[in-house]
Amino acid sequence: MRVGDSRMRWRRPDWTRESIRSDLAAGLTTAVVLIPQGMGYAMLAGLPPICGLYSAMLPLIGYALLGTSRQLAVGPVAMDSLLVAAGVGAIAEIGSEAFIAYAILLAGMVGLIQLAMGLGRFGFLVNFLSRPVISGFTSAAALIIGSSQLQHILGVEIPRSPRIHETLLALLSASANTHLWTFAIGAGGVIALFALKAMAPRVPRALLVVSVATVLVSSLQLDANGVAIVGAVPPGLPEIVFPTAKLSVVVDLVPVALTVALVAFLEAIAVAKTYAIENGDRLDTNRELIALGAANVLGAVSQAYPVTGGFSRTAVNAQAGAKTKLAGVITASVVVVTLMLLTPLFFYMPKAVLSSIIIVAVVGLVDVREVARLWRVNRNDLLMLVMTFTATLGVGIQFGILAGVVLSVLSFVYYASKPHIAVLGRLPGTSIYRNVNRFPDAERLPGVLIVRIDSDLFFGNVAFVEDALRSLEALEPNPIHTVILDGSGINSIDATAESTLRQLAIDYQRRDVRLVLVELKSPVRDALERSHYYELIGRDHVFRSLDEATDGKNLHAREKSPTEVPVFTKDESAGTSGMNQTEARS
Repeated sequence: MRVGDSRMRWRRPDWTRESIRSDLAAGLTTAVVLIPQGMGYAMLAGLPPICGLYSAMLPLIGYALLGTSRQLAVGPVAMDSLLVAAGVGAIAEIGSEAFIAYAILLAGMVGLIQLAMGLGRFGFLVNFLSRPVISGFTSAAALIIGSSQLQHILGVEIPRSPRIHETLLALLSASANTHLWTFAIGAGGVIALFALKAMAPRVPRALLVVSVATVLVSSLQLDANGVAIVGAVPPGLPEIVFPTAKLSVVVDLVPVALTVALVAFLEAIAVAKTYAIENGDRLDTNRELIALGAANVLGAVSQAYPVTGGFSRTAVNAQAGAKTKLAGVITASVVVVTLMLLTPLFFYMPKAVLSSIIIVAVVGLVDVREVARLWRVNRNDLLMLVMTFTATLGVGIQFGILAGVVLSVLSFVYYASKPHIAVLGRLPGTSIYRNVNRFPDAERLPGVLIVRIDSDLFFGNVAFVEDALRSLEALEPNPIHTVILDGSGINSIDATAESTLRQLAIDYQRRDVRLVLVELKSPVRDALERSHYYELIGRDHVFRSLDEATDGKNLHAREKSPTEVPVFTKDESAGTSGMNQTEARS
């Protein structure tokens, strides 16, 4: 399916003996990463580690049944975990039974919102968050997530905060009480994970580091010396229960649910698109919303908290050879076996090593390369990245994503409201017309202003276009008797734009200036036909090409006879100076 295609198409999985073998290896490998990572992310969300495992079963199967990405690995992720902690923590004490119940309820609300968005074909909303905004938000969120885990590395307790400066100040104040054994385990875990990634990238480093740390704590009885451990993990599968709550709680959770639904979708679609492009696959953003919604609804009835597609696990899944969505089902099956048989092994698992896994995972989300790229390509986009990054760090993740959406929309509106406009001249000896600012040798007709508008005309930009035309006319060294509008860049025109063009034509007629339209596209021609615009300017003022419009038989000039062939001359002084959108294109 093409990206953005909203049609529901179901097809049989392309299973072969080779693909099943690859999916089996990928599913096992991803499960090895997911089990300790999921427990760590649950802890980040303020939930018991077991909730991370519950979030890695039915949600994976739900996505596998409905999703369109073959590699996307669904499950608990760091960003959503922090949003859960911040959002649910505002209405219930973190770690309390109410907090756990509300986090599970939140998963169901997120799922229903995503289902509604998918069925309503709102997948296009992802287009309103630009890449610089997503990069700034993700980088800041990664720093907030990483800083929130430092308390577990140091073995101290500090108040939770969505603002990084508050977290760092609290850590600085509490650093004198650092627990040395806890710090050694946490810092050692971070160092070991980075070292293994560099020297042995194929080794299941998270599982290896967790196993060594657990054996170390158990054999040396470090829990008796103050090292925080996971403790008893209830064995068996979760009960299937539909979450319920008072209406007032549901209302309080709506803003959090909307935020998590949007952030989760953006994270999943960003990583899914990356691997879809690499593998030549087609994504359907609306189906992705439906699949993520189903995953979260299934998670809510199995005591899970909100899930989405994760960056690091998807990379592991793809590198391990996932060919179809069967890999996700295999991962979920491994988690089921673990819950039924292996939970006693988690008792002595130190929380510090789970935090080290989270820290290493989110370091890769800080996108320094994008900053360097935007510095070279577009510094306005870099400003948007910096503003989103700063807002997220200073005020919190929830406000950060809102600021990102607002900045993306404002940026879109700003650029749409100030379209590129070029004054055209003919290249010597040809019938080709180009921007005189980019081609100084382009020749112009005295008294004739040829303007190309490179944008659709609508209520948000037509006033700018009108002002630009008047400004360009004022800059002309000779009196203007003809204005030619090249409509080759205009795909549509709305009622407000048509009305403005009508008033412009009336003003030109009042001043004996001839308005000529050329190269209009079918939607624009049809709209002007329906509005009787041609009757106003005259059908003999509409031409198929600039060459035809500037032919001596068609071009009416006050100083010449109508049949005199015009002579082009150079006029390098005319152009679009003073307009900030007109330098860039030919």
